[in-house]
Amino acid sequence: MNRVRWFLAAAVFAGCAISWAQSDESSERKAYADKVRETYNFRFGKDKISVPGNADVAGNDFIQPTAFPTAEYCGRCHQEAYSQWRQALHSNSFRTPFYRASVNILARTKGIEFTRHCDSCHNPIAVLSGGLTQNSQADRSFDQDGLTCTTCHSIQKLQSTNGNGGFVMGVPAVMVDEDGNRIPGEVPDQEIRDHPDRHSRAVMQGFYRTSEFCAACHKANLPNPLNDYKFIRAFTAYDEWQNSKFSTRNPLTFYSTGFTTCQDCHMQRAPLTLKDDGAKHGTLVSHRWPAGNTAVPFYYGYDEQLQKTIEFLKSGNYLNVDLFAIKKAGDDGMVAPLGSTAFQLAPNDVVQMMVVIQNKNIAHSLVPEVRDLYEPWVEFQVTGAGGQEIYHSGFLNPDGSLDRRAHSFTNRPVNDDGEFVDNHKVWTIHSVAYDNTIQSGRSALVRYEFRIPANAKGPLTVTARVNYRHLRQSYLNNIFGNDHPAYPVVELASRTRVLNLGDNPPGGREPQDNADWMRWNNLGIAYLDQLQYADSMHAFEQVVKLRPDYADGHTNIGLTYIEWEKYSEARASLEKALELSPNNGRALYYLALVERRGGHRDEEVADLQRVVEQYPQARDPRRELGIAYYQRHDYDEAREQFEKLQAIDPDDLAAHYNLAVLYRRMGMKDKAAEQAAMFATKQVDPGAPTYSLEFLRKNPEISTESVPWHMHTDLSHEAVETAGGQPK
Repeated sequence: MNRVRWFLAAAVFAGCAISWAQSDESSERKAYADKVRETYNFRFGKDKISVPGNADVAGNDFIQPTAFPTAEYCGRCHQEAYSQWRQALHSNSFRTPFYRASVNILARTKGIEFTRHCDSCHNPIAVLSGGLTQNSQADRSFDQDGLTCTTCHSIQKLQSTNGNGGFVMGVPAVMVDEDGNRIPGEVPDQEIRDHPDRHSRAVMQGFYRTSEFCAACHKANLPNPLNDYKFIRAFTAYDEWQNSKFSTRNPLTFYSTGFTTCQDCHMQRAPLTLKDDGAKHGTLVSHRWPAGNTAVPFYYGYDEQLQKTIEFLKSGNYLNVDLFAIKKAGDDGMVAPLGSTAFQLAPNDVVQMMVVIQNKNIAHSLVPEVRDLYEPWVEFQVTGAGGQEIYHSGFLNPDGSLDRRAHSFTNRPVNDDGEFVDNHKVWTIHSVAYDNTIQSGRSALVRYEFRIPANAKGPLTVTARVNYRHLRQSYLNNIFGNDHPAYPVVELASRTRVLNLGDNPPGGREPQDNADWMRWNNLGIAYLDQLQYADSMHAFEQVVKLRPDYADGHTNIGLTYIEWEKYSEARASLEKALELSPNNGRALYYLALVERRGGHRDEEVADLQRVVEQYPQARDPRRELGIAYYQRHDYDEAREQFEKLQAIDPDDLAAHYNLAVLYRRMGMKDKAAEQAAMFATKQVDPGAPTYSLEFLRKNPEISTESVPWHMHTDLSHEAVETAGGQPK
């Protein structure tokens, strides 16, 4: 590298110096790669460097770790970015005990070569330099830097959006020559300052500003080479974004907004505190990537990163907590929405409280990615005058563990013995027993039941809050033992209402409350996800009463009928929606499903074509249009749709299945066999539900949580089944 710097600084003919430098680097790389190949464990196939991961590098051969300029080198001109990066998750992606705990188990139990799956994202230099093999001689000093500046900024191409490190890295360079050829290694700072355009061409690509760039690692699956079983979806933060209102690509979202990328949320511009040559107008996009990980900055004592993360979690109006309704034992209906409807309460009343939690402004699920490790939950508390505790769910025990009956937005992956997959041993996952996460733009209904004591003094204070801890207490205990400090708990959102014993007149609206029509709409969405169609229908009917001109309200009624398999009843509401909004893609899509059920294939195709024209990157309309063409025996058109669907989502099962059939019909036997094989490994194992059922049988408190309409209560069944809530 010293020779490279000398050439660039001292050569009279810069073109010759660059050519020599590139030749020198190429020779050094070849010698290094030849040496690595002599002992590298190509367990998963000849020349497959990163499998079970997907990371790739230009030339498809090993590259020496010293080819990557260090973050300290970049930090000489980019002090602000370097300072932020050092405390951020990217720079600590490999070394933290939270990550090492599970990846070390994988290395010990299956072999270090299997960790290429994880490290294609967490430590790509280790993968591409051939460091993840038995008896590797690679210099691993780069481990402490995780994802450095020149790992992200050397990526030259994206593979399809299937994650697991789905990128192609170029030979690291911070400059290109006048012809655009990459100049390997470090160059003098002044050379960069003299040619900032060439520096930018080396380290920036247009796709760096897209969500697809993030998808290279923020989407993952567990492939057969890793688990010796079959393809299992791990996390799909990118897919969740693409299906959310923020991508503006999906006509089927319940709400709409402007286009927002991952970077718009997680790399917002902020004023400089340190000098940075990459700043614009005194600001720099954040290289902290604030998100949900409070554990890493807490562990390392990165106080600034921790504070910025907590501010991020609290700042975005991401969730809306709505104490929506109450229902008293013995009454037929519920009082809703609270604040707009009068009611009465009295001592000894048995009260059900309906809490609606809306994932309002998160472009992915609550929570995304490794849901088995995150710990978000609802804390619900009722107190009387003077702080008398009447009911409390979602508290933390003295040992830091979460109340076992709390409503948490997590999942429980299980292995083939029906046991919870602890310590994030993802290669043993065969099924998911339950998943209580809330998708973007959707809502969850959480029910609580309590008795107002006979001696209660009013008013009652009712609070529901969504708390969040990274990571769950049992995982922290697995890593550190039981003797470790309490990790931060952050309140993401909350709502409190004061209820009188006696009369409660309408009133009490607060700024964070949604309008009543939206409150009913969110309730309808929650009921729909819980398969309670009659209740969902009632909620959406209230929406159109309050907003008769709201096209989506009528569409939601039609959707509920479709989910209820009452297709003919759905037509009137969908046609009303189209009367209000004539080219509404969402209403057209659901009307097409009604036309299909009625055998009106031409109308079905026409409706879906109109949707696809408006939303060319939407998955569902293309899938259904492909099916519609197939049913009309328009096989070329069907194939085109499924191929375009596969370009959007390479894991779509319907695309694999139908392309296997279509290719075989067209005599493309090899392509048909390829698609059939992908369908076979990606479809759900028919035996997987038995693993989940075994887990739920052994864990009754989680079994209750897996029932969508479950009730959180400390009352016995006998106490509830009383007239007017009075004990027998």
